[in-house]
Amino acid sequence: MRDAPASPTATDEGTPLEVLLAFLRLGLTSFGGPVAHLGFFREDLVRRRQWLSEERYASLVALCQFLPGPASSQVGMAIGLMRAGPAGMAAAWIGFTLPSALLMLAFAYGVMHADAAGMAGGWLNGLKVAAAAIVADAVLGMAKNLCPDRPRRSLALVAAAVAALLPGAFGQIGVIAGGALAGLAFIRLGGAQFAEPAARHLPGRVASLAAFALFVLLLAGLPALVQVTGNAGLSLFDTLYRAGALVFGGGHVVLPLIEAELVRPGGLTREVFLAGYGAVQAVPGPLFSFATYVGAMMPMAPNGAAGGLLALVAAFLPSALLVYAALRFWTRLAANQRARDALAGVNAAVVGLLGAAFWDPVVTSSLTSGRAFALALLAYLALALWRVPAWAVVAGAALGGAVLLQS
Repeated sequence: MRDAPASPTATDEGTPLEVLLAFLRLGLTSFGGPVAHLGFFREDLVRRRQWLSEERYASLVALCQFLPGPASSQVGMAIGLMRAGPAGMAAAWIGFTLPSALLMLAFAYGVMHADAAGMAGGWLNGLKVAAAAIVADAVLGMAKNLCPDRPRRSLALVAAAVAALLPGAFGQIGVIAGGALAGLAFIRLGGAQFAEPAARHLPGRVASLAAFALFVLLLAGLPALVQVTGNAGLSLFDTLYRAGALVFGGGHVVLPLIEAELVRPGGLTREVFLAGYGAVQAVPGPLFSFATYVGAMMPMAPNGAAGGLLALVAAFLPSALLVYAALRFWTRLAANQRARDALAGVNAAVVGLLGAAFWDPVVTSSLTSGRAFALALLAYLALALWRVPAWAVVAGAALGGAVLLQS
């Protein structure tokens, strides 16, 4: 049976409150990562509410694959913008992100109190093991989808080697840039056709260019401001902004970018970092809500709730600026042959980047004993072969760690 056509009046106009309530429901129920989120969006917003057509939804998804940042959140922002203007865009982000952000903030305070009471040993070790299983599954799944041929598999392996030899933010930026250049040189993809977006709430040309200029200005200017001021809050904002601006390939890739900047002497420990990364797999909504936990757990102010909010806004701000800037020009961007080739190279490089991060810090910090390795194998078995939901795998790993991995 063919899907019912979208209602023109419903597609063209809505209210920010309507958008907020719809995305709050999705934020409370969308488990399973970005691909699953896009399925939930399609079922609720395209098929049930008929806010936009199948063709426009597919085009939105295609556009957001071109942009750095969390694709499912960007699709949500774009739908909110098309439905109810800039206020609808903000409402979509708040509704979809708020539940997971509050859960990660609560988890951060739980870790703080458990650590102070000497109760944070085994179950945190179990969460680190869960992170290892989840990242392994992400690496293999992304490799299958994003590296289907010899040039892209080769590029991924070279990128992993470079990332391992040149750890840190600059090495990772170089890997992404090199992937784009290699894509232009060696990869040739077929063309594609994309539907035009609804025009009622699209930003004008000047507003779009201003948003892109602000994106570039913050990306280039924040590091200089941090050098001049030395302000801890500005440094945290800069780190999470750059992570959100440079992450291609989904929320899992934020792991190496944030780890390279914040896991250091006097900063977050790897144990605390990986425990939070494991925990975020068990909550609904975007994986980028991990930023809330990171900001809350920083050893110096701003931390706690203020640090969590600052980090969360910083991580998502690049996505909002890019969606606002690109939406008017999306058909030319997404259909451009050279842009598609460059993106294919970036995606292959991202697989290598995540593969290097799987070794260090994930394996080196979490699989430190035979018991941890055995628990990781069981978690991977449940996740990848038996398709147990990620939240259940995380809960089971935490329980297994409490029994087997007491420090």
